[in-house]
Amino acid sequence: MAFISTGYNPKKPMENRISDLGPKSYEDFYPPVIAKNKGKWSHHEILEPGVLVHVADSGDEIYTIRVGGCRLMSTTHINEICDIADKHCDGHLRFTTRNNIEFMVDSKDKVEPLKNDLASRKFPGGSFKFPIGGTGAGVTNIVHTQG
Repeated sequence: MAFISTGYNPKKPMENRISDLGPKSYEDFYPPVIAKNKGKWSHHEILEPGVLVHVADSGDEIYTIRVGGCRLMSTTHINEICDIADKHCDGHLRFTTRNNIEFMVDSKDKVEPLKNDLASRKFPGGSFKFPIGGTGAGVTNIVHTQG
């Protein structure tokens, strides 16, 4: 039998079975404060356009800075987004359903340095690469069908 040479035992089909095929669960990638408080959030507030704080029943807080994104991004742009997340957010970020980017930090002290870094990044023409906003009474990306 061809499978015998690979170590497959037809009498014990589950023996040495590889069962971790496919992508890892998205829950493995939560920031620690979100994993700790999943489903136990008390409330959230919009501190200013694009800046939110979520407060857990335990009192833990997570601050989210939402910036404008686009549907099609270059790998260079995505690498820059990842560099920002590594520098300020312990590598954690989230893409919204409207293709915006949310950087999440676990301390209010980290909000201003992140905002300043985002505001300092501009395209050669002068426009912001990462405009902060898209929450509350503000403009967010318009998502539409292609046809």
